[in-house]
Amino acid sequence: MAGKLYLCATPIGNLEDITYRVLKTLKEVDLIAAEDTRNSIKLLNHFEIKTPMTSYHEYNKIEKSYQLVEKIKNGQNIALISDAGTPSISDPGEELVRICYEEGVEVTSLPGPAACITALTMSGLKTRRFAFEAFLPRDKKERFAILKELRSETRTIVLYEAPHHLKKTLEDLKEALGNRRICVCRELTKRYEEKKLSTISDVLSFYQDNEPRGEYVLVIEGKSFDELRKEVQETWQKMSIKEHMAFYEQKGINHKESMKLVAKDRGISKRDVYQSLLTETT
Repeated sequence: MAGKLYLCATPIGNLEDITYRVLKTLKEVDLIAAEDTRNSIKLLNHFEIKTPMTSYHEYNKIEKSYQLVEKIKNGQNIALISDAGTPSISDPGEELVRICYEEGVEVTSLPGPAACITALTMSGLKTRRFAFEAFLPRDKKERFAILKELRSETRTIVLYEAPHHLKKTLEDLKEALGNRRICVCRELTKRYEEKKLSTISDVLSFYQDNEPRGEYVLVIEGKSFDELRKEVQETWQKMSIKEHMAFYEQKGINHKESMKLVAKDRGISKRDVYQSLLTETT
């Protein structure tokens, strides 16, 4: 019988956060695929786990995925762990999972720590809807494109950042999003865990005087629906009502429905639209 792939969440800082189920699985599987075996051996040694390990990381993820899938097809059970947190979240594990599905191999996930969820829940910002962007791209064009999308994002935004890039990222966020509320979290679940809920400007000022240390999770307030509605209405106001009507009619929408849409966009009545069209025509 074929084996199974187990995605095992490991602690992001505090070793006591590992679950009994993950410990049991790591001891019972035939092989553990680890992002960095030098890092993971410390975890395994702490819990006296003797299961063999193999490396699975960004630079061998495709070739190694097929090797691991063959082992699973031949009956081995394999656990995948990342350096910290839940595999496949901003992690090369997503490729192994994809290939498992393509090859008909069973996958299951053992829930546990994830830095993005940990930071979100303690941020003091809205948690019902959120957008996880992991690390912003380093490439300038890609980075600009993502920030442009985030400018209109109404959900709470969660980002990861390394200490040596933090100040530049805060500067880019301020320029792209304005002075939003932000919760900066570092050293999550560790002894010197810190959370700072403030504005992007205040946080940026703080780190101009204090060198960033540790890994960061940034939780940023989304744009309010009122702000978004106001911006959209301002865009329509730059058009005449005749031009606004033409925008919809060119899409094949009939005159009557176009009037309704224009009235809704501009926050006015259909009668106002009708009167304005008469005035513009005469």
